[in-house]
Order: sequence, then structure tokens, then C-alpha cells
Amino acid sequence: MTGMLDTSPIPRYVQLAELMRQRIAKERWAPGDTLPSIDKLMEEFKVARVTVRQATQLLAREGLVSPQRGRGTFVTAQAGNKRKLVVETTLDELVEMYRGDKPDLSNMIETDAQPVLSDKDGIPAPRYSHMRRVHSREGEPYCVVSIFIDDRVFRLAPDRFRREVVLPILTSLPDVTIATARQTLNISTADLDVARDLELPLNAPVAEVRRVLSAPDGSVIYLGDAIYRGDYIRLEMDLKP
Repeated sequence: MTGMLDTSPIPRYVQLAELMRQRIAKERWAPGDTLPSIDKLMEEFKVARVTVRQATQLLAREGLVSPQRGRGTFVTAQAGNKRKLVVETTLDELVEMYRGDKPDLSNMIETDAQPVLSDKDGIPAPRYSHMRRVHSREGEPYCVVSIFIDDRVFRLAPDRFRREVVLPILTSLPDVTIATARQTLNISTADLDVARDLELPLNAPVAEVRRVLSAPDGSVIYLGDAIYRGDYIRLEMDLKP
């Protein structure tokens, strides 16, 4: 992909770094390879010399490349391996994957919004508490999620719900019984808000995951609409012969 950079508010060097990171992740530029010269990158991406230098410096800080005076810039690591999140297919596995993650509370907002539920989702609770926040790993944002929790459940542990990842809390509360859990995944592209929150170029690939947890009476306890960076998601499934 040659990829012209877009005109979004995302800095051009950040957009370029993401395109370069994707090439390293896909091993178009493998560990040990030398990156194209600055002039060639300027020509391909139609950017200024300073933009290429800033993007390269960003990747160098991540440990993906190593600029060496007089020799060029070498790929030193493969992007993405340690960052992958598997889209688990059981609730227990999903909860375990998120255990220990810390949401970026500086980007959290609470609103009076109520979810739009279909008949397939279940029966609406009388009222929901809503939070929108960004989740990060090792300082890097990977997911922005809009969370709706049955307000009766939210009041059982409001402080924990605000500062921790929600799913491990829900499964640990003794007064909450989860009877059904469903999730769907769609591939999409980042709009302006998502691109800003996840530090992506506009229209970069993302995965939209919708999770619905219901009580024994069919009422929806939890609805989570999460959008993940495309380079963080891996789907693995066991296929029955």
C-alpha cells in the first residue's frame, strides 16, 4: 500500500509512523532489513523530510527500528507480536484476558445516554449507567469502549466500575448472575473521534465488538460497544471437523 496521508487532525508523522509500523508487522520490512532512504519515503508518501524523521524517531523509541549514522535505518523488531489481543470465544477466557488491564481514566466520560437494544439483545433494564473510555496497555491506547451497565448493578460497586475493567467485576459480584453472554465482531474503519483516541490515521482498519450480558430473566445487565485498533486483534477459533 503506497497510502497517501489524509488531512485529519492526526499529525502527519503519526500517520506515517502507523503505515510504517504496519509494514513491519506484515514483514514487508523484516527484522534486519534496511528501511528505504528518507528521499524515497518522502517521494512515496508525499511528505516533508522532517515528517519522515519524526516518524522514524517515533518507531525508534518503540524499539522497532535503529537509525545508524552512515548506514541507514534498520528494522530491529517485529511490530504487533506482543500487542495482540485474541478475541476469545468464552466468557471465562474473555474475563481472564482483561484481568489486570487498566483503563485510561483521563479519557473517561460519564453521560445519561441509554443504550439502543434490539429484541435479540434482551429486555432493557429500567435505567443504565453509561461510561465511555479508552483502554491502554503499556501506555498505548488499543480500545475505546462505550459501556452501559444496569444501574442497579452499577450501584453495587460504583468506584470499582469507574476505575477498573468492567467484565472481571461483573463476574465476581456475588449478587449478580450472568445467564447468557454474546458478542459480535465487525471490521470497519476509524472515524475522526476514534482515530484521535486510538492515535490512528483516519479510516484506519478497526474491529467493532459488541458484547451483551443478560440476567436469568432476560434483562440486559451489560452492553459494551468496543472499537479496537486493527493491529491489536487476532481471532482464533477451533473448527470442528
